[in-house]
Amino acid sequence: MNPAYTVDPDITQATTIASAFYRDEATYALARQRVFASSWQWIGDLDDVVEPGSLAPRELLHGCLDEPLLLARDAQGQLRCLSNVCTHRGNLLVRSKFRAEQIRCSYHSRRFDLNGRMTFMPEFEQAKNFPSPADDLPQVPFGTFAGQGFASVSPAAPLEAFFGDVQARLRWIPLESFRHDPMRDRDFDVAAHWALYVENYLEGLHIPFLHPALNHVLDFKTYSSELHRYANLQLALAKDGEPTFDLPAESPDHGKRVAAYYYWIFPNLMLNFYPWGLSLNLVQPQAIDRSHVSFRAYVGDASKLDAGAGSGLDQVEREDEAVVEAVQHGVRSHWYRSGRYSPTRERGVHHFHRLLCEFMADERPL
Repeated sequence: MNPAYTVDPDITQATTIASAFYRDEATYALARQRVFASSWQWIGDLDDVVEPGSLAPRELLHGCLDEPLLLARDAQGQLRCLSNVCTHRGNLLVRSKFRAEQIRCSYHSRRFDLNGRMTFMPEFEQAKNFPSPADDLPQVPFGTFAGQGFASVSPAAPLEAFFGDVQARLRWIPLESFRHDPMRDRDFDVAAHWALYVENYLEGLHIPFLHPALNHVLDFKTYSSELHRYANLQLALAKDGEPTFDLPAESPDHGKRVAAYYYWIFPNLMLNFYPWGLSLNLVQPQAIDRSHVSFRAYVGDASKLDAGAGSGLDQVEREDEAVVEAVQHGVRSHWYRSGRYSPTRERGVHHFHRLLCEFMADERPL
């Protein structure tokens, strides 16, 4: 383990992760394997693979892992995630969504059934010990949450360990009924290290100073964080008169004026639940000083759009980007090494840094 990347478990005396984490190219490269290949990554909703025989390509974390994947639903209705790379010479198999009874490589006509088993290959009659399991398409670790698909190269823990706390807290929300609204989708390029963007998301300390419109609707005094193993929640309560969730009696938050549930899933996913639905945000590293952030909107109650904490998201994003890009410039300073945490307002950042240190020290072969 690199001793530079340690963070004291006691937040009251801890200092933040060393600034070299944001500057060192070798560390950035290592994080691709130890952080991103070992965690669950969002690969989109599953609306395009509902019918038996559906095939749809995906890419695992574009710009970082760049792993070609294929979602395939067989005739019995089982959905699998497979490698989208032919086991003969590495050709990409499926380049756009369609329905079929088999997967056929356009290069040399190697064929697979929809569970990934190789079924045909011309001109291989004299090949010894052929076919073997190595000729089948590898099955990729895959799972679903709220109608969304997630995959991993080599997950450090099951999907449930990352999303179980979210599901338990919000089981009363009909997440499967939410519908994607492409008109509300956004994509942003941010000139900053991906972890700086995540850190900004994980603390509410800056809200009164950077987000005047958001601060107007939230009760900052009651803003709180709850830590889980691979996730955390920032619970935002509303000021009087502002829109809130209509919480059922079975909700653990019944009686509270909840404006938003801000969930973060390690390392780079944000699930922002508002009375109108879900804003899903994915942070995609592109370079040591550049990130791409995708916002995807899933609407449950359109009558509650454009009000309260879930409105004005574009403005909040612009305010966040400006400060994160300024921090990117600052962490390159010769004189900045690390800072201290607010024990009351930066517990989420401390939790994130501790997980980074844990994953960066993990030397499991991938």
